[in-house]
Amino acid sequence: MTQADPTTPRSSFAIDVPDALLARARAGDRAAFEQLYRWFERPVFTLALRIGGDREEARDVLQDTMLKVLGRIGEFRGGGSPFWGWLRQIAVNEALMRLRRDKRLANEIGVDDTGVFAEDDAPLPPAAADAALVQRALAGLPASTRSVLWLYHAEGYTHDEIAAAMQRTASFSKSQLARGTRKLRAALASTEDVHA
Repeated sequence: MTQADPTTPRSSFAIDVPDALLARARAGDRAAFEQLYRWFERPVFTLALRIGGDREEARDVLQDTMLKVLGRIGEFRGGGSPFWGWLRQIAVNEALMRLRRDKRLANEIGVDDTGVFAEDDAPLPPAAADAALVQRALAGLPASTRSVLWLYHAEGYTHDEIAAAMQRTASFSKSQLARGTRKLRAALASTEDVHA
């Protein structure tokens, strides 16, 4: 995969998996697969949460992804690409598939596609409070816009790769990124005005 920008942070999925561990997992070694699960649980869950905006959905995506990896691990041949990239693509596909399905269901029953994160009444430390503000601002974006922002900025996907994953065009990805960035800035600016 080509990085969107050389300054893009390394993906949380970028975990070097030893060949011996992969060989054991392919051979059906349960302990080896459990190790892979522990290593990739947080990155898959985080990606699914950022794309879908719902913790329960993210847990479901995590389970579906890892079951798919378990069932298809024998198909991974490497060929110059890392295991984490293969697993990440499965996670992205699962999250986007669930997002498309949920959007179809929401359209059928007339619900909008914004997510809501649970809030805690206890005051947060400053860094956590900032993260919570960003999380709430992201939750207020449409799911497709939130997905593009996350895939581009956090995972380092290019617009062409996002377009392929979302079954759209690169210009769709670019416009969602621009629109999402504007809305995110506006939402964060309005919270700063309230706290000033």
